[in-house]
Amino acid sequence: MKEADPVILATDLSKQFRDFWRRPKVSAVRGVSFEVQRGEVFGLLGPNGSGKSTTIKMILGLLHPTRGALRVLGCDPRDVHAKARMGYLPEESYLYPYLTAEETLEFYGKLFDLDRGERRSRIAQLLDMIGLSHARRRKIGEFSKGMMRRIGLAQALINDPDLVILDEPTSGLDPIGCRQIKDLITTLARRGKTVLLSSHLLADVEDVCDRVMILYNGQVQAIGPIRDLLEMRSRSRILLPPDIEADAMRRILAAIRAELGADPEIDHPRKDLEQYFLEVVERARREARDASGVGSASAVATYLAAPAGVSVDELARLAAPDSPTPPVASPRAEDRPDDANRKLADLVKPDDASRST
Repeated sequence: MKEADPVILATDLSKQFRDFWRRPKVSAVRGVSFEVQRGEVFGLLGPNGSGKSTTIKMILGLLHPTRGALRVLGCDPRDVHAKARMGYLPEESYLYPYLTAEETLEFYGKLFDLDRGERRSRIAQLLDMIGLSHARRRKIGEFSKGMMRRIGLAQALINDPDLVILDEPTSGLDPIGCRQIKDLITTLARRGKTVLLSSHLLADVEDVCDRVMILYNGQVQAIGPIRDLLEMRSRSRILLPPDIEADAMRRILAAIRAELGADPEIDHPRKDLEQYFLEVVERARREARDASGVGSASAVATYLAAPAGVSVDELARLAAPDSPTPPVASPRAEDRPDDANRKLADLVKPDDASRST
């Protein structure tokens, strides 16, 4: 597979399920074509029964297309070499309840033929990353749904995959866990890994995805970059500095009113509820003497966060207390059309049909 080749390339992809007598029963996917590039976070959206799960199963090589072509990592999806470079978190994680968290990751590490030293190192990093180091010897059957989702995510990353497929990754997680998962997805993409994300939580998709595809009745209804799909070209927003004086504000509003012949709409920027929740919990965490439940999660596992061309040892050296702090992933503010950090020049467009503030 060449560097510029798509990680996923689907052409006229169709899947038809048949009954016992081979008669057509359900057309789950109908002529779907799309591609996903290296380092991209691609959202697969649609209501229940739209063909998302069937598409994912074909990408994983669990189902074979009835018609069309599908290449994953330059190979047939059923090729064992392609499967070795994938990580998959299903919508429901089916884990052995009598194994501990550590034993579960040990099991999956052996499936990928990782040597003992590498397995132990990655397991320790992953348990720190998901905040479950303190529960490493507890049986999975004793875990809450949110804790099981964290272990499921860790097993999907144990092989340091090039393609990560996440089906409802934030299901059952608290807002802190959701934020950590989104930061992790952003970090993986910045390292050059490809993430295919399927979720019904559209706010999470909007936060992290570069492009999305919306399916309905097995067909593509919309596909494209988040910004292009959501941008309202008929409206504009003007951001003013927070310390503007009242007299200056009145003059600005009067000028706009004279130009438009109508009063502009005025509102104040708001934090989203997730941001406010995280601030409150972080403040409470600093003041608390003890805590229960999931522990504090560490940064992304070192072997996952190392940028292309930088060794894990070099990244660890940079992360030492007496060294400059390496860049940490953050939500992609530049991908949000309504983000308050966008410049005024990007918001006011001369060809807009109407303007409002």
